[in-house]
Amino acid sequence: MNLRTLILGVAATLMLASCTTPKPQVHGPVNGGPFRLGVDVLAGNNWDLLRGKRVGLICNQTSMTAGGLTTRAAMKRGGVNLVALYAPEHGIDGTIKAGVHVRNVRDRQTGLPVYSLYGDTRKPTPSMLAPIDVLVFDLQDIGSRSYTYISTMVLAMEACGENGKEFVVLDRPNPLGGIRVEGPPVESRWKSFVSQVNVPYVHGMTAGELAMMTLGQGWVNRRPALRVVKMTGWNRGMLWDNTGLRWHRTSPNIPHSTSPVYYVTTGILGGAAAVDVGIGTENPFGYAGGSGVNGASFCGYCQRLGFPGVRFTPYSKNGFGGARLAIDPRTPANLTALDVYMLAELNRQTRGRVLGRMSASQINLFNKVYGSDSLRRDLMRGVPPQRIVSSWKGFEQGFRSKRQAYLMYP
Repeated sequence: MNLRTLILGVAATLMLASCTTPKPQVHGPVNGGPFRLGVDVLAGNNWDLLRGKRVGLICNQTSMTAGGLTTRAAMKRGGVNLVALYAPEHGIDGTIKAGVHVRNVRDRQTGLPVYSLYGDTRKPTPSMLAPIDVLVFDLQDIGSRSYTYISTMVLAMEACGENGKEFVVLDRPNPLGGIRVEGPPVESRWKSFVSQVNVPYVHGMTAGELAMMTLGQGWVNRRPALRVVKMTGWNRGMLWDNTGLRWHRTSPNIPHSTSPVYYVTTGILGGAAAVDVGIGTENPFGYAGGSGVNGASFCGYCQRLGFPGVRFTPYSKNGFGGARLAIDPRTPANLTALDVYMLAELNRQTRGRVLGRMSASQINLFNKVYGSDSLRRDLMRGVPPQRIVSSWKGFEQGFRSKRQAYLMYP
């Protein structure tokens, strides 16, 4: 059956105030079928949502069809009037290190201008959006709040609302699956580009679902006309290896399809002082260590915690000691909680140096990533990590309930 006959105009039970902005629409077949990315669904429908429009594309090296063609090349081949590209953190080729500003460039593949969304501005300006009618988002996210691609999406959505541009999300899998929900909320004073929306540290949603929730929860000042092109054949229990897709490095330190699991497990503690999370190794974020820490003692502590599906092997190098991690991506363990437990123990074994010797800039970023200044303060005054983790429960449960209205996949 032709997909055109199956396009949905779903209002999606969003809690939207009445306004003239069209309600979000989900495009895709009613039933499942074989797994297909949003970009492949739209291409299979002859790019109908983009016909007769000037198109901008937020993309990078992860913006690929299942067949290995870049989204921008596929659009060009399909006759889409693609006129501008927009690059997130790490640049359009994904090679720029974390935190380094990205410059405006010209794309070597298409010759189109590439506007940076990780430079002097992180939100598209009116002049950046002037050449286009519709802005398409097609980036592979990793499922953690502090990873900046969703922040880029949210700010771009707001800019499109302010400038009368349509916004289209080509949906992609969450490599952590759609079930895992872990972590604290974001206090309003700590809202930032690494905590742009108030979701748990691990939210278990796709980019398309988060776009729907962004409008429904009023996380942008002006709502654009939003369309989400959903995947087919994806469900919440699927991890990356279930999709059959090749993993494209989302950034320099996320080289493997399992890297998002490790990012969640050590991403928070990695912002402390004199710690080692394995950056520069074969498995970035796959280590948890500190300066002068006894690896055997630290691993003993971690093993006694009893987190299922996680193994700890002692290591010592360059004056640092700790644990090399091996994590089953399907573990039911709360990996964000493990992050906090390991941070607390590293701080204890270093007699407070890990948290006490952070610079002002480190403290600021650490608090933004966590979403509050409470974690550092509580650990430094001896609050047990189990009490900190327990304090998330109400928020996690409330979020699971709240997100139900925006979930597009079973």
